Amino acid sequence: MDSSSQFQEIQIRLPEPVHGLGHVKGVLGVPEWWPTGERVAVVFAHGGSGDLDDPLIVALCQALTARSYLTLRFNFPFAEAGMRSSSDSALVLERGFRAALSVLGRDPSALPARLFLGGIGIGARAAASLVADPVRADGLFLLGFPLHPQDKPAQADPEVLFRSTSPMLFIQGQRDRRCDGAALRKALRRVGAPMELYDVAEADASFHVPRRAGRTTEEVQAEVFGVLSSWMTRRLRS
Repeated sequence: MDSSSQFQEIQIRLPEPVHGLGHVKGVLGVPEWWPTGERVAVVFAHGGSGDLDDPLIVALCQALTARSYLTLRFNFPFAEAGMRSSSDSALVLERGFRAALSVLGRDPSALPARLFLGGIGIGARAAASLVADPVRADGLFLLGFPLHPQDKPAQADPEVLFRSTSPMLFIQGQRDRRCDGAALRKALRRVGAPMELYDVAEADASFHVPRRAGRTTEEVQAEVFGVLSSWMTRRLRS
Protein backbone atom coordinates (compact mmCIF):
# COMPACT_ATOMS: atom_id res chain seq x y z
CA MET A 1 0.00 0.00 0.00
CA ASP A 2 1.21 3.46 -0.85
CA SER A 3 1.61 5.38 2.41
CA SER A 4 1.40 8.69 0.54
CA SER A 5 -2.21 7.98 -0.45
CA GLN A 6 -5.20 8.56 1.79
CA PHE A 7 -8.18 7.03 0.01
CA GLN A 8 -7.94 4.36 -2.66
CA GLU A 9 -10.82 3.01 -4.75
CA ILE A 10 -10.46 -0.74 -5.17
CA GLN A 11 -12.28 -3.63 -6.82
CA ILE A 12 -13.36 -6.52 -4.59
CA ARG A 13 -13.81 -9.87 -6.32
CA LEU A 14 -16.97 -11.76 -5.39
CA PRO A 15 -16.75 -15.54 -4.82
CA GLU A 16 -19.40 -15.97 -7.53
CA PRO A 17 -21.33 -13.54 -9.75
CA VAL A 18 -24.36 -11.77 -8.25
CA HIS A 19 -26.73 -9.65 -10.35
CA GLY A 20 -24.33 -10.31 -13.23
CA LEU A 21 -21.45 -8.71 -11.32
CA GLY A 22 -18.09 -10.29 -10.56
CA HIS A 23 -16.76 -7.39 -8.50
CA VAL A 24 -17.97 -4.65 -6.18
CA LYS A 25 -16.35 -1.34 -5.35
CA GLY A 26 -14.56 -0.58 -2.12
CA VAL A 27 -12.68 2.40 -0.69
CA LEU A 28 -9.63 1.96 1.50
CA GLY A 29 -8.71 4.78 3.85
CA VAL A 30 -4.97 4.39 4.36
CA PRO A 31 -3.43 6.48 7.15
CA GLU A 32 -0.05 8.09 6.74
CA TRP A 33 2.84 5.76 7.58
CA TRP A 34 0.68 2.62 7.47
CA PRO A 35 1.49 -0.14 8.47
CA THR A 36 3.55 1.17 11.38
CA GLY A 37 2.01 1.62 14.84
CA GLU A 38 -0.86 -0.48 16.20
CA ARG A 39 -2.11 -1.49 12.72
CA VAL A 40 -5.82 -1.32 13.48
CA ALA A 41 -8.34 -1.92 10.67
CA VAL A 42 -12.01 -0.95 10.71
CA VAL A 43 -14.47 -2.39 8.16
CA PHE A 44 -17.87 -0.76 7.53
CA ALA A 45 -20.92 -2.23 5.79
CA HIS A 46 -23.77 -0.03 4.57
CA GLY A 47 -27.51 -0.39 5.13
CA GLY A 48 -30.35 -1.67 3.00
CA SER A 49 -31.18 1.60 1.28
CA GLY A 50 -27.66 2.99 0.90
CA ASP A 51 -24.22 2.22 -0.45
CA LEU A 52 -20.59 2.80 0.49
CA ASP A 53 -21.10 6.55 0.08
CA ASP A 54 -23.58 6.74 2.95
CA PRO A 55 -22.71 10.14 4.49
CA LEU A 56 -22.39 8.75 8.01
CA ILE A 57 -20.07 5.94 6.92
CA VAL A 58 -17.94 8.34 4.87
CA ALA A 59 -17.67 10.74 7.80
CA LEU A 60 -16.71 7.96 10.22
CA CYS A 61 -14.12 6.50 7.83
CA GLN A 62 -12.53 9.89 7.22
CA ALA A 63 -12.33 10.65 10.94
CA LEU A 64 -10.92 7.23 11.83
CA THR A 65 -8.37 7.30 9.01
CA ALA A 66 -7.21 10.66 10.35
CA ARG A 67 -6.63 8.88 13.67
CA SER A 68 -4.33 6.34 12.01
CA TYR A 69 -6.86 3.52 11.53
CA LEU A 70 -7.00 1.68 8.22
CA THR A 71 -10.63 1.85 7.07
CA LEU A 72 -12.53 -0.08 4.44
CA ARG A 73 -16.03 0.59 3.19
CA PHE A 74 -17.59 -1.40 0.36
CA ASN A 75 -20.73 -2.06 -1.64
CA PHE A 76 -22.95 -5.07 -1.24
CA PRO A 77 -23.90 -6.55 -4.64
CA PHE A 78 -27.40 -5.01 -4.71
CA ALA A 79 -25.91 -1.53 -4.21
CA GLU A 80 -23.24 -2.10 -6.85
CA ALA A 81 -26.03 -3.11 -9.26
CA GLY A 82 -27.80 0.19 -8.59
CA MET A 83 -30.81 -1.27 -6.80
CA ARG A 84 -32.58 1.13 -4.45
CA SER A 85 -33.07 -1.36 -1.65
CA SER A 86 -31.60 -4.70 -0.66
CA SER A 87 -32.64 -7.77 -2.60
CA ASP A 88 -29.65 -9.81 -1.43
CA SER A 89 -30.11 -12.79 0.85
CA ALA A 90 -28.31 -12.99 4.19
CA LEU A 91 -25.92 -15.50 2.60
CA VAL A 92 -25.06 -13.12 -0.26
CA LEU A 93 -24.49 -10.27 2.20
CA GLU A 94 -22.21 -12.45 4.31
CA ARG A 95 -20.22 -13.57 1.29
CA GLY A 96 -19.86 -9.96 0.19
CA PHE A 97 -18.57 -9.00 3.61
CA ARG A 98 -16.08 -11.88 3.59
CA ALA A 99 -14.88 -10.83 0.14
CA ALA A 100 -14.24 -7.34 1.50
CA LEU A 101 -12.29 -8.74 4.44
CA SER A 102 -10.08 -10.70 2.06
CA VAL A 103 -8.76 -7.38 0.74
CA LEU A 104 -6.97 -6.83 4.04
CA GLY A 105 -4.79 -9.85 3.32
CA ARG A 106 -3.65 -8.82 -0.15
CA ASP A 107 -0.41 -7.36 1.19
CA PRO A 108 1.08 -9.79 3.77
CA SER A 109 3.53 -7.10 4.93
CA ALA A 110 0.63 -4.82 5.93
CA LEU A 111 -1.76 -7.20 7.65
CA PRO A 112 -3.77 -5.51 10.42
CA ALA A 113 -2.95 -6.61 13.95
CA ARG A 114 -6.36 -5.58 15.33
CA LEU A 115 -9.75 -5.64 13.61
CA PHE A 116 -13.14 -4.02 14.20
CA LEU A 117 -16.19 -4.94 12.14
CA GLY A 118 -19.56 -3.29 11.88
CA GLY A 119 -22.11 -1.43 9.86
CA ILE A 120 -25.48 0.23 9.63
CA GLY A 121 -28.81 -1.63 9.39
CA ILE A 122 -28.47 -4.85 7.41
CA GLY A 123 -24.74 -4.20 7.29
CA ALA A 124 -24.71 -4.41 11.09
CA ARG A 125 -26.62 -7.69 11.00
CA ALA A 126 -24.25 -9.10 8.36
CA ALA A 127 -21.26 -8.14 10.52
CA ALA A 128 -22.85 -9.84 13.54
CA SER A 129 -23.38 -13.03 11.55
CA LEU A 130 -19.70 -13.08 10.58
CA VAL A 131 -18.51 -12.65 14.15
CA ALA A 132 -20.93 -15.38 15.25
CA ASP A 133 -19.52 -17.74 12.59
CA PRO A 134 -16.91 -16.89 13.97
CA VAL A 135 -14.53 -14.39 12.42
CA ARG A 136 -12.03 -13.12 14.97
CA ALA A 137 -12.62 -9.46 15.75
CA ASP A 138 -11.56 -7.19 18.58
CA GLY A 139 -14.97 -5.56 18.52
CA LEU A 140 -18.30 -5.47 16.72
CA PHE A 141 -20.08 -2.13 16.29
CA LEU A 142 -23.76 -2.19 15.36
CA LEU A 143 -25.39 1.05 14.22
CA GLY A 144 -29.16 0.95 13.83
CA PHE A 145 -29.23 -2.83 14.31
CA PRO A 146 -32.48 -4.14 12.71
CA LEU A 147 -33.87 -6.22 15.56
CA HIS A 148 -37.34 -6.70 14.08
CA PRO A 149 -39.52 -5.73 11.09
CA GLN A 150 -40.64 -2.12 11.12
CA ASP A 151 -43.03 -1.39 14.01
CA LYS A 152 -43.21 -5.08 14.99
CA PRO A 153 -41.10 -5.53 18.16
CA ALA A 154 -42.97 -8.74 18.99
CA GLN A 155 -41.17 -10.31 16.01
CA ALA A 156 -37.70 -9.54 17.35
CA ASP A 157 -34.92 -11.78 16.03
CA PRO A 158 -31.82 -11.37 18.24
CA GLU A 159 -30.48 -14.92 17.81
CA VAL A 160 -27.33 -13.87 15.94
CA LEU A 161 -26.32 -11.68 18.90
CA PHE A 162 -26.33 -14.61 21.30
CA ARG A 163 -23.68 -16.44 19.27
CA SER A 164 -21.18 -13.59 19.25
CA THR A 165 -18.15 -13.76 21.52
CA SER A 166 -16.70 -10.37 20.49
CA PRO A 167 -17.40 -7.23 22.52
CA MET A 168 -20.30 -5.32 21.01
CA LEU A 169 -21.27 -1.66 20.79
CA PHE A 170 -24.85 -0.76 19.88
CA ILE A 171 -25.59 2.78 18.71
CA GLN A 172 -29.32 3.20 18.16
CA GLY A 173 -31.58 6.06 17.21
CA GLN A 174 -34.36 6.60 19.72
CA ARG A 175 -36.88 6.80 16.85
CA ASP A 176 -35.63 3.65 15.11
CA ARG A 177 -38.79 1.79 14.08
CA ARG A 178 -36.87 -1.43 13.45
CA CYS A 179 -35.33 -1.59 16.90
CA ASP A 180 -37.61 -0.91 19.83
CA GLY A 181 -35.50 0.16 22.81
CA ALA A 182 -37.31 -2.02 25.35
CA ALA A 183 -37.14 -5.06 23.05
CA LEU A 184 -33.41 -4.54 22.48
CA ARG A 185 -32.65 -4.20 26.19
CA LYS A 186 -34.62 -7.36 26.90
CA ALA A 187 -32.66 -9.26 24.25
CA LEU A 188 -29.31 -7.94 25.47
CA ARG A 189 -29.88 -9.46 28.90
CA ARG A 190 -29.16 -12.81 27.24
CA VAL A 191 -25.95 -11.68 25.50
CA GLY A 192 -22.87 -13.24 27.03
CA ALA A 193 -20.25 -11.07 25.35
CA PRO A 194 -19.31 -7.65 26.78
CA MET A 195 -21.61 -5.03 25.32
CA GLU A 196 -22.48 -1.35 25.52
CA LEU A 197 -25.54 0.54 24.30
CA TYR A 198 -25.81 4.20 23.33
CA ASP A 199 -29.01 5.98 22.28
CA VAL A 200 -28.89 8.94 19.91
CA ALA A 201 -31.70 11.28 20.94
CA GLU A 202 -34.48 11.76 18.36
CA ALA A 203 -32.57 9.92 15.62
CA ASP A 204 -34.19 7.43 13.26
CA ALA A 205 -32.72 4.22 11.83
CA SER A 206 -30.48 6.24 9.49
CA PHE A 207 -29.46 8.67 12.26
CA HIS A 208 -31.43 11.55 10.82
CA VAL A 209 -32.98 13.91 13.34
CA PRO A 210 -35.96 16.27 12.82
CA ARG A 211 -35.39 20.00 12.54
CA ARG A 212 -36.97 20.55 15.95
CA ALA A 213 -34.02 18.68 17.49
CA GLY A 214 -31.86 21.73 16.84
CA ARG A 215 -28.88 19.65 15.69
CA THR A 216 -27.17 19.46 12.32
CA THR A 217 -26.26 16.31 10.46
CA GLU A 218 -22.60 17.07 11.17
CA GLU A 219 -23.27 17.30 14.91
CA VAL A 220 -25.02 13.92 14.92
CA GLN A 221 -22.14 12.38 12.95
CA ALA A 222 -19.66 13.84 15.45
CA GLU A 223 -21.69 12.37 18.32
CA VAL A 224 -21.66 8.91 16.76
CA PHE A 225 -17.95 9.19 16.02
CA GLY A 226 -17.18 10.22 19.59
CA VAL A 227 -19.00 7.20 21.00
CA LEU A 228 -17.45 4.78 18.50
CA SER A 229 -13.87 6.04 18.79
CA SER A 230 -14.00 6.13 22.60
CA TRP A 231 -15.27 2.54 22.70
CA MET A 232 -12.58 1.37 20.27
CA THR A 233 -9.87 3.02 22.34
CA ARG A 234 -11.09 1.20 25.45
CA ARG A 235 -11.20 -2.12 23.62
CA LEU A 236 -7.66 -1.67 22.32
CA ARG A 237 -6.39 -0.98 25.84
CA SER A 238 -8.18 -3.92 27.44
